Amino acid sequence: MYFRILLTLLIISCIGTVRAQEDTFIKDLIESLTENLPEDYDLSELQDRLIFFKKHPINLNKTTAEELKSLIFLSPLQISNLFTHIKTNGKLIDVLELQSIADFDTETIQRLLPFVTLNQTDLVDKITLRNMRVLADNDLVIRFGRVIETQKGFTDLKGSRYLGSPERFLLRYKYNYSNRVSASLIFEKDAGENFIRGEKQFLLDYQSAHIAIFNTGRFKKIVAGDYTLQFGQGLTLWSGFSFGKAPDVTSVAKKDVGLKPYTSANEYSFFRGLATTVSLNKNIDLTIFSSYRKLDASLNLDNNGDEVLSTINETGLHRTATEIKNKTSINQQLFGGAIQYQKDNLSLGAVAYHTLYSNKFETGSQVYRNYNFTGKTITNVGLHYNYTYKNIYFFGEGAKNLKSGFAYLNGALISLSAKVSAVLLHRNYQKDYHNFFNQATAEASEAFNEKGFYAGLNITPIKYWSIAIYADYFKFPWLKFRIDAPSDGYEFLGQLTYTPTKTFKAFLRYKSELKQQNTDIEVPINYLDDVKKETYRGDVSWRLNKSLSFQNRVEVSQFKKGNVKAEFGYMIYQDVDYSPNLSKLSGNIRIAYFNTPSYNSRIYAYEDDVLYNFAFGMYSGNGFRTYVNIKYKLWKRLDIWARHALFLYRNVETVGSGLDEINGSKKNDVKIQIRYQF
Repeated sequence: MYFRILLTLLIISCIGTVRAQEDTFIKDLIESLTENLPEDYDLSELQDRLIFFKKHPINLNKTTAEELKSLIFLSPLQISNLFTHIKTNGKLIDVLELQSIADFDTETIQRLLPFVTLNQTDLVDKITLRNMRVLADNDLVIRFGRVIETQKGFTDLKGSRYLGSPERFLLRYKYNYSNRVSASLIFEKDAGENFIRGEKQFLLDYQSAHIAIFNTGRFKKIVAGDYTLQFGQGLTLWSGFSFGKAPDVTSVAKKDVGLKPYTSANEYSFFRGLATTVSLNKNIDLTIFSSYRKLDASLNLDNNGDEVLSTINETGLHRTATEIKNKTSINQQLFGGAIQYQKDNLSLGAVAYHTLYSNKFETGSQVYRNYNFTGKTITNVGLHYNYTYKNIYFFGEGAKNLKSGFAYLNGALISLSAKVSAVLLHRNYQKDYHNFFNQATAEASEAFNEKGFYAGLNITPIKYWSIAIYADYFKFPWLKFRIDAPSDGYEFLGQLTYTPTKTFKAFLRYKSELKQQNTDIEVPINYLDDVKKETYRGDVSWRLNKSLSFQNRVEVSQFKKGNVKAEFGYMIYQDVDYSPNLSKLSGNIRIAYFNTPSYNSRIYAYEDDVLYNFAFGMYSGNGFRTYVNIKYKLWKRLDIWARHALFLYRNVETVGSGLDEINGSKKNDVKIQIRYQF
């Protein structure tokens, strides 16, 4: 039976109409983060940026560092070297001059070309009602999806169950006029939530909106509504998405962009209120912000009968009676400012802000939480810098909350030669450093109670070949969840890539991670066992012609804890992409087989999805995985996407767990999306 299914899918993949291959670099970056992100994390802003810059290329002779930071594949050292080159030699005459700039290798230039120009004719950007109406980009997306099978939470249970419907729904409208005026409106409903008439609900479960004006006199940015703030290395203040450790070793040096409108469907990582960035003079910018939000939290009574909380719920899910009860149960107020000085190769910044919660935080009785934040108010301050000296880009940040701990990091990107670049990063985050808005480079999900040293190399020994290596040693001075003693560990990644042409790429990757955790053996006093995870990946992407391309992957995972025998898992898949010229129909398909003994040896893989949506496939158990994406261009401004994804497991009676459990051995998920541009 399974052989027939696999054979049928392979035939479909050869004759079906499928979508053009996405940028494999973006895939690599996203895949490297999947183990540390929730499965439904919204990364649409990455795709938004690239789509906008394809339509409105960046003028390299008139750009800013902030604008170039939006192109995630440029390192801070490359950006700095570009401006140094223009200052020394004058404006670029030909884009191919990039080849003469330090650190701009062939692969980087190829990635950059679709998004840049040297055209001196800028967009007509005078803000008038006619220009805003006639020349603006309007983008309306409506998305619908659901799991076909009935999940346990939607049955008539006596206890906890989902009170809403199984459909997922998203409506997003975005407006952009010449990067001078932008606006957005987002409505979203998750599976299990009420559609409109839910408790504590206005229209759909989640709404987000903003209006922003850019480059108006001294006001560089004015944003009303939802926004994010990203400064320095993410240690003092950073909201929204952030890259961490990845095969691109330079990604540990963050590229801050300050104030940005928020247009994601992720329901937690943003501010809501009013913010502005003002140019005080040629070299100094001041950002002032205020925010007021209602957050989800579980409240308990203390000894005095007051409602207190220990953690904030970040999922944004409001499906059960308990989740709805916890919805918007506390208030968060925040206000502060950031000042930035930029001149030549030196950038300095300072951030200070105060946060007030309506309810007091309490640590709880667990020993590992002894140093957690307590109280209602917290004030955070920080200083950050970056400086380019010849072939070295120095960066760092120090941060403190006024009543307790301190944290800092320092690093350097070094261009050792035309073929070798290095990254060094040292960090020290004290166990009582408290910050609700930090996304600094760390092994843990939050930057506190951690010390570490990271070193990475990018090497291009000969033409067509490249090597990426990094090693990260870390230690946790205080206890953690399921870790009843100070612990340490390391992470190592090595990748060898071969790219002889623009249409062929192959790589081999090895990743090893060792941490410590309480033993699973019943003993009077817990001791720590080593927990080691290893993955081996081989991947080949190649294009047969202008229409047809393929990707093949084999991956093996290994998990071992203490003296217990190691468990091995593996996954193999075939992707086929096809985009005929001038055709209205395109799409892609995957067929995969996986076999992992348990969740511990699970394997993650990026999955193509409808526009503005990303899927992280988590392959655990034994079975087949397939999906098909189809795009049809109804007419010039109207596109429709359809997606069907299937997990087919072997030798199981149920799929999933808890309220998501499904009777049977398969899980079907469908999605339809319409996009109208006007």
